[in-house]
Amino acid sequence: MTNTIPATVGSDSFIPVNTQTWVNGRHNVRCVKVIHETWDVCTFCFMSEQPVMYFFKPGQFVTLELEIEGQMVMRSYTISSSPSVPYSFSITVKKDPNGQVSSWLHDNLKEGDELAVHGPVGLFNCIDFPARKVLLLSGGVGITPMMSMARWWFDTNADVDIAFVHSARTPKDIIFQRELDHMASRISNFGLHLICEKIENGQAWHGYRGYLDQAKLELIAPDFLEREVFCCGPTPYMNAIKKLLQDNGFDMSHYHEESFGATPVEIEEEAFENAEIAQEEAEALTQEDMIRVEFASKGMSIHIAPGDTLHTAAAKLDLLIPKACGMGICGTCKVLVKEGETVMEHNGGITDEDVANGYVLSCCTTAKTDVVIDF
Repeated sequence: MTNTIPATVGSDSFIPVNTQTWVNGRHNVRCVKVIHETWDVCTFCFMSEQPVMYFFKPGQFVTLELEIEGQMVMRSYTISSSPSVPYSFSITVKKDPNGQVSSWLHDNLKEGDELAVHGPVGLFNCIDFPARKVLLLSGGVGITPMMSMARWWFDTNADVDIAFVHSARTPKDIIFQRELDHMASRISNFGLHLICEKIENGQAWHGYRGYLDQAKLELIAPDFLEREVFCCGPTPYMNAIKKLLQDNGFDMSHYHEESFGATPVEIEEEAFENAEIAQEEAEALTQEDMIRVEFASKGMSIHIAPGDTLHTAAAKLDLLIPKACGMGICGTCKVLVKEGETVMEHNGGITDEDVANGYVLSCCTTAKTDVVIDF
């Protein structure tokens, strides 16, 4: 979609500016700013050469397409900025000394560098689950989607009662603290509650100490059973939160968590089980049982077993469809099915609009009939 907006130059002249609206797909962007949030966390801000309005649902994520040591690497990161600031978007990344991508970003990505991103996608967002009262629970860099949501509600003057609870290792590890303090000081319906696991020598701290537990939760949000809960953080943190809520009889249909960073164990186990079953079934197939998959733009085709994914078909032809998670979460491996019937079992990595337009995620889509793929 393209909108033409008149840009004023002087008092009596106008230059038309063509503004495009962001849609899920592959986009080239340029890093325009690097902000050091804490000693090991940086925010990277991106824009396009031509004006693009980056609208997304707060809480969604993008997947970066990077070349590291001569290899293409895909990695997904939540958008930390808000669509209320529409002409750029940002990701906030914690440097993991053992993390290939996060370390590369911190050590190499600088202002002016260009790269490709895929997205935005994700079922974890505050638009699809509107509520008058919310409880945002985050640990460490899991604060990023919560910050996107909080910025959105703050900027749009939304009538939402927000209890923002963030857990960090020490006071120096609290991300976005000055901005959070600013929001909490400006509006009455924003309650900020920070918890630090430990206090180092010389650090002043007057907030909560230790971990989020039953006692702290009741002090912070005594009405937590009535709130929509959004949670993001390390897996042990999210598991502890879920148990705490379940033990209190919380209606878990109102609980939402970010899970693309680390593939949920149950999804990963199911994928391996399905792969093993498909392999066993393939060994007993005849040629007549096979399904033909054609990649139209490449002029190539192959016969595969009914249980094989479209991504597997491409790989057997040495065709590289980019992917990051392999579980239908990140949305990177999206392709268009031009002909034929398919079955897709994804985990939130594709929008309903894309599905209606014939797109599928190749990593989790199998063919029911002979198919033609636009790739």
